Amino acid sequence: MPTLKLMLVRHGQSVGNTEGRMEGQISTGLTPLGEQQAWRLGQHLAATGWQPTQIYCSPLGRATATLAALVAGFGGSSPAASAAGAGGQPQPVDFPAAVPLPPGPAVPLAFSDDLKEYDAGIFTGLTWAEARDRTPDLCHRLETSLDWQPIPQAETLAQGSARAQRFVDHLLSHHRNGDRILVLSHHWILQHIVARLLGCDRAWGLPIDNTACFEFWLDHNRWNRPGLDRLNTELWQIKRFNDTRHQLTAPAVKTEAAPPK
Repeated sequence: MPTLKLMLVRHGQSVGNTEGRMEGQISTGLTPLGEQQAWRLGQHLAATGWQPTQIYCSPLGRATATLAALVAGFGGSSPAASAAGAGGQPQPVDFPAAVPLPPGPAVPLAFSDDLKEYDAGIFTGLTWAEARDRTPDLCHRLETSLDWQPIPQAETLAQGSARAQRFVDHLLSHHRNGDRILVLSHHWILQHIVARLLGCDRAWGLPIDNTACFEFWLDHNRWNRPGLDRLNTELWQIKRFNDTRHQLTAPAVKTEAAPPK
């Protein structure tokens, strides 16, 4: 039975990740490890025959750099240059409207602002130590209370959750059974997208590793039907959840291919 297959992926390790920065909606580039993580994922998808019919990507640099390395790995070549660039800044990539992923046809690519990471407002780009120095009272409230505290200029939790729902609604209105959708995004917003797919009324904290994969298979034709079909586990399946097995071993590649240094 054909299903709608969704593969959600977090970006590779960024320079900001290694420095403990709250990158939010700015972006540093990938580290060499982050490039290799994305490259290995591309190799894995190619080796297992997971050929997407549509790609969605966050427009932030750490996500687009992940896409570039993934596409290189999928095609059996290594990334031409480090996506981190001078000073850790992502290098711009001119993506076509459809990405070539042999042996199939070119895959349509769309960038979505709804896939951006949480907007951290005045904390954007800071480490927690830097945030404490600049706003000690606010950071003290955040450290001592589990209740939500507003951060100046940041989006609210409800706004982030609404973005996630809007993206899920877009997927379900624009795609059908038989489609394979690859989504490249970020830690915080992926938690909310997963919650929306699971029908949760709360977001769950998940320690999502870089390039971790979440793969959902669902029967699009029955998604909105009430009744016992919602309890039928043949119609709704989670094939991967926070899966990073592709990082453990390098799949077989063409002889001319080489992993990134």
